[in-house]
Amino acid sequence: VGSDYLSGLFEQFIELHGDRLFGDDKAVVGGIALFDGEPVTVIAQEKGTTTKENIARNFGMPSPEGYRKALRLMKQAEKFHRPVICFVDTPGAFCGLEAEERGQGEAIARNIYEMSALKVPVLSVIIGEGGSGGALALATADEVWMLENSIYSILSPEGFAAILWKNSKRAKEAAEVMKLTAKDLYEAGIVEKVFAEPEIFTRETFSQVTEPLREHIRMFLKTYQGMEEAER
Repeated sequence: VGSDYLSGLFEQFIELHGDRLFGDDKAVVGGIALFDGEPVTVIAQEKGTTTKENIARNFGMPSPEGYRKALRLMKQAEKFHRPVICFVDTPGAFCGLEAEERGQGEAIARNIYEMSALKVPVLSVIIGEGGSGGALALATADEVWMLENSIYSILSPEGFAAILWKNSKRAKEAAEVMKLTAKDLYEAGIVEKVFAEPEIFTRETFSQVTEPLREHIRMFLKTYQGMEEAER
């Protein structure tokens, strides 16, 4: 889950809460941390690891306040010249009535708009599900990376099949049409890097993912922090 990457890649993480408008969304975790001794802003979509956590974090489906919290942290990062690193893992933004009443569409659109103009390096890593605008609102970045078994698409294959063919059982066929795998998206030039995952992905093998990620994040920061704004 997202918080595993925050603890596995960064030091001295300090979580910041709330969007200063409505409340704090537990589906989005973010704050300030150190990477190689340098301050960075890190944001992760969080699903939780137990049923109780899943419910508390709304199964990783952020509400408007989650996206607004993320944007608050990004603008703070811009003010203090900190790079932004996002970890994306969501089936999509929460689509309940209360989310719509609080402006879910506006929150997502605002993030995309503001992220495209941030004056600091922005990196997004898709670590699981990258579902629709709910993912894009944290993935409008200088570079987007994916783990090899993650997906990134406009909606789920089941939803795609239900809309297109009125039959959600054709999900496998839909997935092939949608080209939502890391391999497909890399070949299409939509993502910049794909990272291999161990055959058995557990806490014991987690470092096989975080160590290559750490090295590439280091190179990303060195490259983009050395650029003029116009070059990015």
